[in-house]
Amino acid sequence: MDRKKFAFDKTNFILLGIGMLVVIIGFLLMSGPSSTMTHFEPDIFSVRRVKVAPVVCLIGFLFMIYAVVRKPKDKTEEKMNQ
Repeated sequence: MDRKKFAFDKTNFILLGIGMLVVIIGFLLMSGPSSTMTHFEPDIFSVRRVKVAPVVCLIGFLFMIYAVVRKPKDKTEEKMNQ
C-alpha cells in the first residue's frame, strides 16, 4: 500500500489519541455523586464539575480538531530541505 494515499500519518494518530484521553479525563472530572429526591448533594455545583471539567473537555476537543486539520509532512519535502 502506498503511504501517500493516507490522510493521516503516525503523528496525527498520536495527537488524536492524546486529545481523546484529555476528553475522557474531562468527563471523569465531571462525574460524581448526584442528588436524589431525599438528599441534596452540594457537590454538583463544585468548581471542578462546573468550570474545570468543561474547560478540559474543550481543550481536548480543540486538540483533536488540530490533529485532524494538521497536514502530514511529505517525505519528498523533508529530503529537499536537508
